[in-house]
Amino acid sequence: MIARDEFRSIAHNGLWKQNTSLIQILGLCPLLAVTTNAVNGIMLSLATILVMALSGVAVASLRNFIPHEIRIPVFILIVAALVTVVDLLFNAKLHDLYLVLGIFIPLIVTNCIVLARVEAYAAKNPPLQATLDGVFMGVGMLWTLGLLGGLRELIGAGTLFSGIDLVIPGLQPLQLLPADYPGLLLAILPPGAFILLGCMIAWKNWVEARAAARRQPPAVAAAAGH
Repeated sequence: MIARDEFRSIAHNGLWKQNTSLIQILGLCPLLAVTTNAVNGIMLSLATILVMALSGVAVASLRNFIPHEIRIPVFILIVAALVTVVDLLFNAKLHDLYLVLGIFIPLIVTNCIVLARVEAYAAKNPPLQATLDGVFMGVGMLWTLGLLGGLRELIGAGTLFSGIDLVIPGLQPLQLLPADYPGLLLAILPPGAFILLGCMIAWKNWVEARAAARRQPPAVAAAAGH
């Protein structure tokens, strides 16, 4: 079992405090290339969550048997085996989406988000905590990439969830802006991803600054204002 405070700490770190995209700025390659729409960002994040959770429990279970000197190659082998399983699963069940995501599913092997959490957390903690850490770190990546992909798609094309039919046949994307909306090409290109990511980081910093100001005693807050 896991204590409630420990669970809340793991969840808060993964979703917000140590968010891999907004705080650690890791995984920029898929962040720039895949998040041209919300569906791509969400589905790649789901694949990453699966790999992170399974690799976390695997490494945590074997941590006492892995020699320290060769731990990194062993971690990479474990992650590579799990990514192969996920890659084959996507190819078999979601083949059309698999063709869109292309090389980025196999590249999860080299994703510094996965290897960083395996080395920094899973190798030092029990399996349950390592699994939860992998899940919540992945969900933090999911909401970030999903939001970024949705913003880029909305600004660039006026739609939301373009490509959802590749996941659930028969569903159509939402047309949120007029059909004659010309779109902003910059939002779809990598520079647009950098700009929007910077805006999201600024928004997160603003939210945290506001929350910190509310926690200050009135006298301290007044002194800080002067």
